Order: sequence, then structure tokens, then C-alpha cells
Amino acid sequence: MVKIDDGLLRGVVSHGVASFKGVPFAAPPVGDLRWRAPQPPPSWRGVRDASRYGPECMQMSDQPLPAGVRESEDCLTINVLTPAHRRADAKLPVMVWIYGGGLTEGSASDVDGTRFAQDGVVLVTFNYRLGRLGFFAHPALARTNPEGALSDYGFADQIAALKWVKRNIAAFGGDPARVTIFGESAGATSVNYLLVSPEARGLFAGAIAESGFGRQPGRPLVDAQAVGAAFISSLGVSGDDAAAARAMRALPAKALMTPVQGLVNAAAGAIVDGVVAPESPAEGFAKGNQARVPYIAGGDSFEASLLPDYVAKPEMLLDSLGKARDQAVTRLGDGDPTKAAETLFTLGGDIEPDRYLARQDAIRGIPAYNYYFAYVPKAERRTSKGVSHGDEIAYVFDTLPKTATAADEAVARVVHAYWVAFARTGRPDSAGGRFWPKAEPNDAVMVFGDGGAQAVANFEKAQLDLVASYRYARPPRD
Repeated sequence: MVKIDDGLLRGVVSHGVASFKGVPFAAPPVGDLRWRAPQPPPSWRGVRDASRYGPECMQMSDQPLPAGVRESEDCLTINVLTPAHRRADAKLPVMVWIYGGGLTEGSASDVDGTRFAQDGVVLVTFNYRLGRLGFFAHPALARTNPEGALSDYGFADQIAALKWVKRNIAAFGGDPARVTIFGESAGATSVNYLLVSPEARGLFAGAIAESGFGRQPGRPLVDAQAVGAAFISSLGVSGDDAAAARAMRALPAKALMTPVQGLVNAAAGAIVDGVVAPESPAEGFAKGNQARVPYIAGGDSFEASLLPDYVAKPEMLLDSLGKARDQAVTRLGDGDPTKAAETLFTLGGDIEPDRYLARQDAIRGIPAYNYYFAYVPKAERRTSKGVSHGDEIAYVFDTLPKTATAADEAVARVVHAYWVAFARTGRPDSAGGRFWPKAEPNDAVMVFGDGGAQAVANFEKAQLDLVASYRYARPPRD
């Protein structure tokens, strides 16, 4: 039993971990609250059962939901896992996971945080709005909503969840002054946006971005509004601002989450709305507008797995280089266009931006650490091109399948220990393993591979400088 601001909760104890699931952290974003900032959650009388996850937020996916899983527009719930036998006055580090899925799909129940809780961390997950319900702009909404141009409702949900954590996490044994946010893919992108959002300032003390594509720009508000207006018009909605906003909120949620021919760009994506997202992460870091908190950023050795079209049709990416195309094929792919495109996407899309953001932190004296996850299980090495996008998650959470070998498990223990150490102290090297130096002044990267972890200075400098010159006009450092 735990008492929080809104009432009493009854959780479940298993394997030394007390879990509390499906707890509302905001009012249901339905009806008049669709496309509005999250509002305070309802309170309740008596004891609320917190033994099951709440429904997932509406998914923009062609894949059927797993058995027993529900989706709903009423989905803003949070889950907490904490050591069952903690001291009454415990002030444990807190880690808040933000799931990926392209901001169009994903769920707080996608990961198992048991190992973190068993290691003395209070682990939090939550749902946030997705697709056109979570990242959507329309002129009528901007002119009628009290929040004005707010368009990143999903980011606003994340901030509301962090505020809930700050208010309530002490009841679960967590220290509200030691909150680390971490996420993968769109979850890592979210982490980077939260770092530059004034609305999130003071809500966390550390951040980890796993495959966050830190130089990816957000969509300008005016462009997002044009796409949103075209999509809503395709559904037959018209009228003045007030009438259009009412009609939009009356549309079935499923209709809003369905792809429309010729409007593929209307799906979702971060919008520079000037409210929760005043700028893209790279721009904010360059200006020094990021939160002054310790930061880890890294990616996997085959991030190109995320977009298989670049593997099947490498010219889609290479032709964008213009006159530098042939040089890229030679220097990045040893003459193989497919290999060149894969390298350009992996290094240019994720690994070089990680280096760039760490450099921006270092200029301002903010501790930043980079990693490169390259461990492939021995049985997969003959057919694998590297670590696919997202495959590091099972190592971070130490939840490898039963088929994992002792070598696989050893790497998981090492990675997991660094993440726990970072949550406890703000320094991953406090884990007791090999020293993890700050990224600067030598562009050091912790490489996770055979044997666990190894720090490498000036990691892939020549290739990272090259892709920076292709993608961003010139390398970020002469």
C-alpha cells in the first residue's frame, strides 16, 4: 500500500519488487481535452488497484495488438517498480524510461524494469500520446486553445509524468532530486527535446539518449499546420475555427490514426511549436540552452537496420550527396554503394550527432559520455551486419532471453551496471568496471563489444569528420 497525492494504491510484490501499475498521472485526454495540454489527474476514494497496466495509447501501426492488450485514447497512466524491502526513509535513485516507436507506436509495458528495482533503483514507465493525437498542429487549434500553438502533446504528457514523479516518487522510496530520464529511438529523441525544453527544467538530474539521432530537425510549426489542415480537410471537416475544432474533437480516434494516401507526412513527428519545443535539440545545444545535467548518448553499430529501404536502394541516400556521392562510396563503402549508405546512415544519422552534442555540453562544462554498442552474440555473427537499432535495450535492462550465452549475459551485466551507476551518481564510471571517461577533450567513446567495455579516444574520427562534412556542410571541429 502506498499513499500518493491522489489517493491510496495497492500494488503487487514479486521477486523482491513492489510494482504499482496503471496509475493516472493526468486526466483522460478525450472529448474537449483532445489536443489540449494534460490536465491534473482525478483523485479517488478508498484503495485503487494498481496491479495491471493501463491501456496503450492509440497506435498508428498495422500490427495487431498482442493478446490481452488494449489501446485507448484514455491512456495517460504511469507505472512504478521499487524494491519491496526498502527502508522507510529510503532515497533511492529514480530512472524514468521513455519508449520509442517513431512517436507513432509503443507502450510503457514494452520493457521489464525488474532488474533495475532489484538493484536499488526506482524504475518508472508511462504512456504518452502518439501519432496525430500526440504530435499534431492545426491553425484552428492554435487559435482556440488556451495553450496557443502547443502541438507536441506527447512531449507535454512526458513533462506531466515527470511532474507527477517529482510530487509522488518519495512515497515509493525514490529521491525526487535524483531522477534520470532515459529512452531509445523516439524515446531518446524525446530525451533530447526535454533537455532543451524550458517546461522540463528542474524535473530531472541526468539523461541518457539511446539512438537519439540528435541532429534531426523538428518540423517547423507553419509546415506542420499546413499538413494538419490538409489532413483534416481530407476528412470533410470545415467551418470557422471554433466549429472546426469541435468537429475535429468529435472524429473517431481511429480515423485520426489511419494513414492517408498522399499525406504520409501527416503521421507524426516532433514539431518546433515554440511552447514545449522551442527549438530542435542540436540548435538548442549549440546555443547553450540545454539543461545542465550529466548526459549519456550513443547508438548501435547497425542503425541502418531502422530503414531497410536504404539497404535495398542505397541510391535513395547516396544521391542526396550530389558531387560527393562517388567519394562516399569509395571512402565509406570501399566501393560498395550499399555499405556506403549503411555507414552514412549509422554514423551520420546517430553516432556523429552524439559526438556533436557531447562537444556542445563540454563547451559549457556539462559532463557528457558517448557509447557505441557493437556486441553481437557469437551465433549471429556470420549473418549479422552489426547491432540492429534497439537491440541494446535487452542489455540495458538485463533481460536477455533464456537462449543467451554466458558471454552475452556478461555484456548485459556490464552495460546495466553502468546505467545504474549513472543514475546513482551522475558518473557511469562509478560502476566499478573499466573507467568510462567523459567524451571530451578526446572524443572518447565507450565501446561495448567482446570482453565488455573499452574506452576508445578519437573514435572513428576520420569517418565521423567525413560524414559530418557531407551531412552538415563541414565537420563540427576543424
